[in-house]
Amino acid sequence: MLTIPLTQRGAELLKKELHQLKSVERHAVIQAISEARAQGDLSENAEYEAAKDKQGFIEGRIKELESKLAAAQVIEPSSLDADGKIVFGSTVDLEDEDSGAKVTYQIVGDDEADLKLGLVSISSPIARALIGKEAGDVAEVQAPGGLRRWEVMGVRYA
Repeated sequence: MLTIPLTQRGAELLKKELHQLKSVERHAVIQAISEARAQGDLSENAEYEAAKDKQGFIEGRIKELESKLAAAQVIEPSSLDADGKIVFGSTVDLEDEDSGAKVTYQIVGDDEADLKLGLVSISSPIARALIGKEAGDVAEVQAPGGLRRWEVMGVRYA
């Protein structure tokens, strides 16, 4: 079984979602199915079909989250000792060589990525280009708008 890298924050978010699905959503959909069933003929009951579909989605998501958490390798960035190299969990300060734009990203697991928060997936092109680099190195990233060059200004493990 492959391991899935997650930060502590990402693991907590998945656990929280799993708890919400099991303790709230699952019970709500069972109640909705019960109420729809009470309305009579199930063959033409749209509420019943919608509730059954939602139940299938919830149960599938529960299984997916349980599987991911079972395979998770939780990595605490502050405990890393990567000698200044960019690794999973690193927070990286970058400067675009063409525009001079500065950005800060943390490399995280696929499920916790959110570009608006500066969290990029380990499987994204920019993260793959950055892994193993250190301050002063230049990473080339093939973006939809063409090749972009980012200079690594700093690497933190926070």
